[in-house]
This record gives sequence, C-alpha cells and structure tokens, in this order.
Amino acid sequence: MSDNRQPAGGPRFDELRAVFVNATLKRSPQVTNTGGLIDMSSAIMRRHGVSVEVIRAVDHDIATGVWPDMTEHGWESDEWPALFERIMAADILVLCGPIWLGDNSSVMKKVIERLYSCSAQLNDRGQYAYYGRVGGCLITGNEDGVKHCAMNVLYSLQHLGYTIPPQADAGWIGPAGPGPSYLDPGSGGPDNDFTNRNTAFMTYNLMHMAAMLHRAGGIPAYGNQRSQWVAGCHPGSDNPEHR
Repeated sequence: MSDNRQPAGGPRFDELRAVFVNATLKRSPQVTNTGGLIDMSSAIMRRHGVSVEVIRAVDHDIATGVWPDMTEHGWESDEWPALFERIMAADILVLCGPIWLGDNSSVMKKVIERLYSCSAQLNDRGQYAYYGRVGGCLITGNEDGVKHCAMNVLYSLQHLGYTIPPQADAGWIGPAGPGPSYLDPGSGGPDNDFTNRNTAFMTYNLMHMAAMLHRAGGIPAYGNQRSQWVAGCHPGSDNPEHR
C-alpha cells in the first residue's frame, strides 16, 4: 500500500485537530473498506502533527431528527450531543462512507442531518457555528457513484458553513457490477495511483486551508453575522436608517 510519504522536513500542523467520521454500515470490530482510505489520509495528517480522531457513527446511538438533542423531542437516548462536541473541537471534518445503490449510505445521511440540526448555533463572533472549519470527504464502493456521493457531501458541508478547499474529495470504486471491495485481496485498491494521488492532494489541501483559517482567526466577521442582519444592519445594501 502506498502511504504517500513526503520528503522529511515538510510543513507542520501541530495546532490542528481533525475528525474523520466513518459512515460505514458495519459496526466495530468489523473491517470497513472506508476505513482503509481513512487510514491512508489520517496517517499523512499524523506525520505532519495533526491530532486525529476517527468516529464510526454506527457504533453510537444517534437518534433520527433535526434538533441538536433529540431527547428533548421524544427520543429516550441520543449520543449526538456528545459527538457534536468532538466534531466542534476539530478544525477539519472528513465525512467518509460507502456507496449503496449509487448514493451515500443511510448512516452518512443521518450524520449530515444531525450536523444540520446544529447549524443555527453561533460561534463567539456571532457567525454560524461551522465557520472557520474545513471539510472534505472520502468515498468507497464497488459500484458507480463516487462523484455523485462526493457532490452531495461537499455541498452539504459548505451549505452548513464549512470551507471546502480545492479537490476536497477522493474515492475508489472497482469495476462496474459485483466485484471486490477496496481492501479485498486482489482488488488493486490500496495500490491504485489515481486514488492514492487524490487522497494525498485532498489531505494536504485540507491541512493547508485549515492552517490558514486557524492562523487568521477564522473567516472575517463582517457581513455574515445573523444578529447584525436581524438588527437591520445589512452590509452592502442601501439603508437610509443606518447611514
């Protein structure tokens, strides 16, 4: 397996934290093909000083719904609030999952819905909660759909407030129709140069963009504060009452 090693003495990103969410349908300790791509990307990050955490969403009792804590809306339990704290502690979020019927897994959809449930929260600058963080995705499967799945994930992340750097997705699929998965013997997945290159580029672009935002203190807080808009102060718009 190629590990995309870079020359010694590359950039350091010790101030950054990253969370990979694995949206596989397999509970631990089952091997997941998505986990193979996560291992490749996370290894690059760790070599450059990034603190990395991997969350396998299906191992957790995540309630269905679009509120931050579904126990306040009829559910007996919901681990999402605790997972949300771990996601919010990270500068980088990478959503990773398999393709089923040409689309993202049900677990991926649930994770995105729960991210959405918290998107109205504000940071300490009055911006939406995810501002100043970067997002990307990794997709695996043995059927068509990598670009479709990535398109959905990256659109969702930017809509919620994440910054998407150039080429923020990577993936692997086998031949059309039933066939080997990424980690299956003889699949060629771990040695696929196209996948390895795109995974490396995605990983470095995520780190570079996250470092720029981190060192700049996030996205500038002008023209994107909900409280200012509600108060009638509309930057860029003519408003005689606020001249």
